[in-house]
Amino acid sequence: MHPARPKLLRPVFLLSLTVALVLVTGAFITSGSAPDAAASTAQADQAEWLAALDAPNRMLFDAAAPGNGATLIHVLNYYESWKQAADLEDTDIDAVVTFYGGTTFHGLGDAMWSKYGLGEVMDQRDAAGAPYTVNPWRVAPLFAGMEMAPAGIETLGGRGATFLLCNNALTFLAGQVAAARGLDAESVYADMRANILPEVTLVPAMVVAIDRAQQAGISYHRQ
Repeated sequence: MHPARPKLLRPVFLLSLTVALVLVTGAFITSGSAPDAAASTAQADQAEWLAALDAPNRMLFDAAAPGNGATLIHVLNYYESWKQAADLEDTDIDAVVTFYGGTTFHGLGDAMWSKYGLGEVMDQRDAAGAPYTVNPWRVAPLFAGMEMAPAGIETLGGRGATFLLCNNALTFLAGQVAAARGLDAESVYADMRANILPEVTLVPAMVVAIDRAQQAGISYHRQ
């Protein structure tokens, strides 16, 4: 018989002041700092993702909370509305989506959701009320009781959408998962970082990424 998995209480993640700050700002609130190698790679990635946003129509969708997948529906609507209104191609449109706070783990592959019980951790549940054991946004997010494959991360990424994952939030929340499971924080972080979805770019701090996007003239849509 396998030992019972330690129960994770939602307040550990959503009610503490530290996590609340991460949810709101994407800033790393701790006495330490994120791993240097990760920060260095993320800095390079940030320069690349920002430079690649060269379409005439650009919008950043700031999603710190899951909202039952509504953010991805809004991104899909952004592409489709521009196509209908001005007969534009996908190459004329750049959508940027942020993953931090309550959406941090949506930037990870299914294996991480199953291995660490991330559906339970973030209280993300399927239509039957069971915690997700796969990333619900990767292929077909469930919205209003319907599976919306056109709004999945894989499909939107194929159309050119950019997805950003906050390294600060990932580092902190990986540490919280590790603490709750009795695991090594650095090992859990490394595991999660190695399983970031291919459509997702790791950035050092979401609060800085959003600021840089604004400085570059990218429209902002709070989710």
